[in-house]
Amino acid sequence: MSRLDRSLISGLPLFDGMAADDLDRILNAARSLRFSAGSNVFEQEEEAHSFFVLLDGHVRVMKTTPEGQQVTVRYITPGELMGIAQAIGRTTYPATALAVVDCVVLAWPGTMWSQFAAAFPSFGANTYKTVGERLQDTQAQVVEMATKQVEQRVAHALLRLINQRGRKTEEGIAVDFPISRQDIAEMTGTTLHTVSRLLTAWEEKGLVKGGRRKVTVVEPHRLMVLAEGRASGH
Repeated sequence: MSRLDRSLISGLPLFDGMAADDLDRILNAARSLRFSAGSNVFEQEEEAHSFFVLLDGHVRVMKTTPEGQQVTVRYITPGELMGIAQAIGRTTYPATALAVVDCVVLAWPGTMWSQFAAAFPSFGANTYKTVGERLQDTQAQVVEMATKQVEQRVAHALLRLINQRGRKTEEGIAVDFPISRQDIAEMTGTTLHTVSRLLTAWEEKGLVKGGRRKVTVVEPHRLMVLAEGRASGH
């Protein structure tokens, strides 16, 4: 197998501040893997055998509740870590990661996370920063579920998606990966029917534009007003 080039990771925030030799050491322990759209990178409660960095593609992270309900926790975009169960003291994955499109990832044995964190302090610090940010995001989502109306939750979800991975188009800011109305329902703890009704109403008002597995936010500011509950949007 040919050696991986350090340029694959040298520009990523996770490896910020690391020397070239250290990057080479980390890459020497990695495997490059491909996952086709619709396949699982890892599954909830499976033994956390590896941790990963997404190089190309998009991954949806889903959690199944004890009642069997599937909730979309987040989307992973290129350059991000995933499967870092060891960093939160787990031996199994807390969620399932599904390739939304064809993906390329770097994978390391799960046991190497603690070695890397000890040997490369900036890697450990950047990992914990990622964990902290995701915990904050999860708490914000929990608060939204408990306190916000469905309309506000869906507006917040769309704003999060375009902030994370928005692409400017002539029509507005498009979510830059395939996303369905069912996916949005699973992100916001509501039903497909409710999301469809809301998005159809917003399309009629010119806030968003939809398509098959596509969403474009035409009026981000108006959507922000809706998300904050400052206006009904009518």
